[in-house]
Amino acid sequence: MVDFAHALSALGLDVVTFNFLYTEQGRKIPDRAPALEACYRAVIDAVYANVETARRALFIGGKSMGGRIATQVAAADPQLRLTGLVLLGYPLHPPGKPTERRDKHLPSIGRPMLFVQGTRDAFGTPAELAPILPTLQPPPILHAVAHGDHSFKLSRKDPAAQAQVYADIQRAIVSFVSSAP
Repeated sequence: MVDFAHALSALGLDVVTFNFLYTEQGRKIPDRAPALEACYRAVIDAVYANVETARRALFIGGKSMGGRIATQVAAADPQLRLTGLVLLGYPLHPPGKPTERRDKHLPSIGRPMLFVQGTRDAFGTPAELAPILPTLQPPPILHAVAHGDHSFKLSRKDPAAQAQVYADIQRAIVSFVSSAP
């Protein structure tokens, strides 16, 4: 995430990263959703207070669980001043448990969303997300990463191809953010 943040910053976006409290405290097991959501809200408040561009347009999101918590925060508060969400490897379901879906709250978000999903993602592939996306308004954008896993890593070791995948994702994010109303 830090490398992505640096790359996005180099492409002209203001980016803020943070760790949830359990990570800062050196624990491996995540806190329950209310504590994770409270942490995320505190970060949003701090960013509004300290980053001028966030007051004009604020996108939230994250990788995997961070993205899921971002969607829960956005769905819970339709008055929250958010321009959109960027979701990297959205965890639609736990690996090997496709019926344990984590999408019921997504229609309540009501903001532009960009899903970046690997075609080999054990937490949900673009094909698994496809039936959900038409139910969301405004219509979200799906950026599928061919042959990418949950971290968008390719199945074969090819540093140049991997770097290209990451660069394509970063450009998709910049395009999404730049095109938001």
